Amino acid sequence: MSSFDLNDLGAQLEDVAESNASSGVSFAKQSLKLDTEEDALEIVKAIRACTNLEYLDLEGNTLGPLAAKAVAQALQENGSLMKRALWKDMFTGRVKTEIPKALEYLGSALCIAGTRLFELDLSDNAFGPIGIKGLANFLTSSSCYTLRVLRLNNNGLGISGGKMLAKALLDCYDNSTQGGSPPLALQVFVAGRNRLENEGAKALASVFQKLTSLEEVVMPQNGIYHEGITAIANGLSSNPRLRVLNLNDNTVGLKGAQAIAKALPNFKNLEQLNLGDCLLKTQGGIVLAEALGVQGGYPLLTELNLSYNEIGTKGANPLALAVADKEHLITLQLDGNLFGQTGRTILRDSLTVSERIGSLSILSDNSDDEDDDDEDSNDDEENIKENEEENEEENEESDEKDDESEDENKKNRDNNKHAFINDTALSKVTVAEFLKSPIGEKLLLLQGDVIQDFVNYAKEVSKHSKNTSSKLKFIEEFTRIIMKVSALSTSGYIDVRLKSQNLTDALYSKLCFFAMQSNQVPTWNNALLVNLGLIKAEDKNSGKIDWNLEGCFKALEIVSQKDYFLQEIRTTLIFFLQKPIRMNKMKVVDSFQHSKDSLKTVLCRIQNT
Repeated sequence: MSSFDLNDLGAQLEDVAESNASSGVSFAKQSLKLDTEEDALEIVKAIRACTNLEYLDLEGNTLGPLAAKAVAQALQENGSLMKRALWKDMFTGRVKTEIPKALEYLGSALCIAGTRLFELDLSDNAFGPIGIKGLANFLTSSSCYTLRVLRLNNNGLGISGGKMLAKALLDCYDNSTQGGSPPLALQVFVAGRNRLENEGAKALASVFQKLTSLEEVVMPQNGIYHEGITAIANGLSSNPRLRVLNLNDNTVGLKGAQAIAKALPNFKNLEQLNLGDCLLKTQGGIVLAEALGVQGGYPLLTELNLSYNEIGTKGANPLALAVADKEHLITLQLDGNLFGQTGRTILRDSLTVSERIGSLSILSDNSDDEDDDDEDSNDDEENIKENEEENEEENEESDEKDDESEDENKKNRDNNKHAFINDTALSKVTVAEFLKSPIGEKLLLLQGDVIQDFVNYAKEVSKHSKNTSSKLKFIEEFTRIIMKVSALSTSGYIDVRLKSQNLTDALYSKLCFFAMQSNQVPTWNNALLVNLGLIKAEDKNSGKIDWNLEGCFKALEIVSQKDYFLQEIRTTLIFFLQKPIRMNKMKVVDSFQHSKDSLKTVLCRIQNT
C-alpha cells in the first residue's frame, strides 16, 4: 500500500475554529529552559504588554528560581486581572529545593497584585510535599478565595503532602469567611497519581465535607483502600452538585462500594462515575448496580466505568438493569471482568432490550471460559467475606483477624503490582539499552531527563541518515521510540504501566509540536500509520514491528484525547482503523481488532463532541 497523504484528506475536512473570549499570555509546550532573569525576558515582556492578562500558560517549560522571580515581578505589576494560572509541567529537571522558592515568588506576586484566581493548574510537577510548603501561604491567601478549579495531578504529594494540602484548603475556607467575604467554593478538584493513601484521603475528605460546592472530583491511582474511600464518600455527601467522580485504580472493595452506594443518592446530577480497576469483585459490583439502578435515579449519567474489577457472571444482569433507564448514557466500560460467555451474553441481550447496547465499549474478558468464571464468581464472594471483613459477628477478636487478613492481602496485591521494583537491582539504564531490549524492568530504571534523552537519541540517529532528510529520519525514529515505550502501557505491573503512560504522553506531545513547527505533519502521519501496522512501509529496510501493538493502541486511547493531539491525525486514524486487513485479496483475522475497535470508539466520540 502506498503512503497516505494527509493533505488530501485534510482538504475535505471542515475547519472548525474555537472562539475564546479570554486573553492572556501563552508559552505552552515550547520546552524553554529558563534559568536566569534574562532567560525569562521574552515572557516578562509579553506579560507587561498584555492589556487584559486573564491567563498565563507556561506548561511544558522549566523555570528556575531566578527566572520565576523575573516573571513574578511582571505579574506583580500587571497580574491583577489574572484568572487562570496554567502552570503544568513547569519544573522538569529542577531539584526539589528550587521549586518551593519559584512557587513562593509567583504566589507572592499574585497576592501583591490583588489577583483573584479562578483556576490553578500545577499538574505534572513532581514537587512532592516540599512543593506544598512553597504553595501553602498562597493557597490560604485572598488570591485563592475565589478559586473554583484546582488541578494537582501527578505531583507526588504522598501522605504528608496530602495532609498539608488539606490544611491549606481548610485555612483558605476559614479565612475566606472572615470579613463578610463569600466562602471558598471550589468546584473542580483533581489530585490523581499522588500516593495519598488512606491518611491523605481522609485529610482531604474533611475539606470536601466543609466545602459543599464540589462538582468534579478526580483522584485515580492514589493507593487508597476502603477506609479512605469511605471517608471520601462521606465527605462528598455534603456536595449535592457533584457531577463527576473518578477514583479509578484505587482499592475500593466491597466496603468502599457500600460507602459510595450510600453516598450516591446525594448526587442527583451525577454524569460520570469511574471506578475502573478498583477490585470491586462481584458483590461490590452488585452493590453499586443496585444503587445506580434505582428507578428514575441519575437521569444525567453519561459515563460509567467499572472495568477490570473481577466482577463475575452474577454481576452481569444487575449491571445491565442498572443502566436500563439511563437515556443519556454514552459510554459503559465493563471490559476486563470475569463475566464469562454466559455473563457477556446476558449483558448484551439485556442492553439490547433496553436499547443501551450502543453505549457498551469493547467487552473483553479476563476469564478463560464459562466454567472457570462460575468458580471465580464463587471465589470472589468467599474472598470478599475474608478480605473485606464481611463477618457480621460482633466479636472483636474476629474483626482483628479480618483486619490482619485484609492487610496481608493488600501487601500481597501491592507486591504483585510493584514486583519489578522489589526484584531489580537499582542500576541506571540508558535509553539506548532500553530501546535495544524494551522491557518493563529497563523502563523503570531509566533515570534523569528521560524525555530529552529520547529526543537526543533520535537526533543522533537522524544525523547518520544518507537516504532521507534529517527531519524525516528524526520523525520516523522518534515514532518508533514512542511505539516501544507505549507498548508497555498494558503491563500487568502498575509501576511499568504508569511510567509507560506518562512517558508516552510526554513523547507524543513533543513529536506533535515538532511536526507542526517543522511542517512535517504528513510525514508524522505516515510514520504513525506504518508503525501501528495500518499501512505498509515504502522502505523495505524500515524494520519489522517487534513491539506489542495492543499497548500502542491502548496508549493512543488516552493521548488522542489530549488537547495537543491533532484533529487531522484523529481523522486519519479513524479512516484506517475501519479498514480490514487483507492478504492476497482475502480478509484475515486481525488479532488486534478489539484494541483497534476500542480506539476507534474513543476517536469517534471525540469527533462527535
